[in-house]
Amino acid sequence: MDSKQQLLNKSAEAKEVFLPHLSADPVIFGFDQNELKVLLVKMNYRKMWFLPGGYVRKDEDLDEAVIRILKDRAGVIADVYLQEFGVFGKKNRSEFYFEDFDETLFHKQRFVSVGYYALYNPERFHLVTDEFSEACEWIYLSQLPDIELAMDHRDMIEKALQTLRETLSYKPIGYNLLPEKFTLSELQKLYEAILGKELNRGNFYRRIKNLGILEKLDEQRRGGAHKSPDLYRFNEENYNKALENGLSSW
Repeated sequence: MDSKQQLLNKSAEAKEVFLPHLSADPVIFGFDQNELKVLLVKMNYRKMWFLPGGYVRKDEDLDEAVIRILKDRAGVIADVYLQEFGVFGKKNRSEFYFEDFDETLFHKQRFVSVGYYALYNPERFHLVTDEFSEACEWIYLSQLPDIELAMDHRDMIEKALQTLRETLSYKPIGYNLLPEKFTLSELQKLYEAILGKELNRGNFYRRIKNLGILEKLDEQRRGGAHKSPDLYRFNEENYNKALENGLSSW
């Protein structure tokens, strides 16, 4: 069965299962080699790249839908940090992609999409593809200019990154992006990757320690040419309090 016929066959079923005119698109950020990545799927139809989004079932809450979509589209089955960041509703945002179909196709309806961003360590789960996709991959943000993204998904990624940068001023970041044990230098590189600029090491170390979300371990990172740096981990209780109530001393 070709990809066009596959969409036609699923259209009637989708009308029965999903709410009309509403979708959700998670922007899943990862961190690797001191760079941010975003998770994308390449669709069978038209071979373009998408965020791993989907539709909302008639019998589920919106947040539940996003968790299900992540599992169905990309294989993300563990808890992730999810944050709603915007609503996208341009009237012609999806019509061009489905221009080969008539107006009866469920997917060609006008959809308003709710954007979420998620933070996840790429090493913590095995990517899978669903029946509509030929690939599911982590793509470095630096590679995005060379990627053909469908609809308004490039705008979504840019808005999600902007929101993530703003979030750094009042909420902690890193629990879902770094390994369990990390150095202050590795944490600084994460912040620099998100912000897109270098930070003063002394100022960053002092400020991050004052937040009370880190625990210094009696361990060092071995194997480097220089003095072995101390290892830290997040204090889960304090980290979660800061997520809920915001940072007080940053």
